[in-house]
Amino acid sequence: MVTIEVAVVTIIIAIIFLVFLASMVKVVKEYERAVIFRLGRLIGAKGPGLFIVIPGIDTFRKVDLRVITIDVPRQTSVTKDNITVTVDAVVYFRVSDPVMAVTKVEDYRQATDLISQTTLRDVLGQAELDEILAKRDELGRRVSAVVDALTDPWGIKVTAVTIREVVLPESMTRAIARQAEADRERRSRVIIAEGEYEASKRLVDAAQLMAQHPVALKLRELQTLSEIAREKNLIVVTSMTEVKDLGTIVALAKRESPEGQT
Repeated sequence: MVTIEVAVVTIIIAIIFLVFLASMVKVVKEYERAVIFRLGRLIGAKGPGLFIVIPGIDTFRKVDLRVITIDVPRQTSVTKDNITVTVDAVVYFRVSDPVMAVTKVEDYRQATDLISQTTLRDVLGQAELDEILAKRDELGRRVSAVVDALTDPWGIKVTAVTIREVVLPESMTRAIARQAEADRERRSRVIIAEGEYEASKRLVDAAQLMAQHPVALKLRELQTLSEIAREKNLIVVTSMTEVKDLGTIVALAKRESPEGQT
């Protein structure tokens, strides 16, 4: 009977020991670190893999080292040229020092989110509307540099800030549309004017050439008459002098032609 009681006690002690041992052994993944505190004092960061903690004495907090994405809520700001814009952005960051991320700030995710919102509004307030619309990447890099400098004491590395959308007031959207339409109209008028200028230059050259060769002018006139005569419903009236001189014109044209042909 004593032997059975001893065996039961031994089994219970073994179970308690195994449970205690299991509670001592912890595992963190490759992309995680465990920041350990012993009786409130910092021990350090452990991982990846197995590590030992003393139940009731040691506490730890897991920190994810992967890149974290924060969708910054839409921020409304007044630009340098006094235009109200609403901007939507995304912040990418990671924990570079898990010990500092745990000991220097209460919640590094929330702190990074809030400081990103404030910095985004400040940077937008220093830029003009045209710069915001045309240089989103540059503004994103400026916001990233400022946020990274502010969060560096927390062990946070900001890798990028991207501006996804810029929302303008409806009145400003209509004004930009009218401006774009006016610019397209201006460019079309310039193109038409340049075309007319080139055509007028060609006409001047042709007139000078025909002035030097009267036969060419007559041939051009006859060609025009021939094209008009193709319309069967038209009657072409010309002077008899031109008809009598037709043979002379053809003879002169043959003489001045390089190949002797009209």
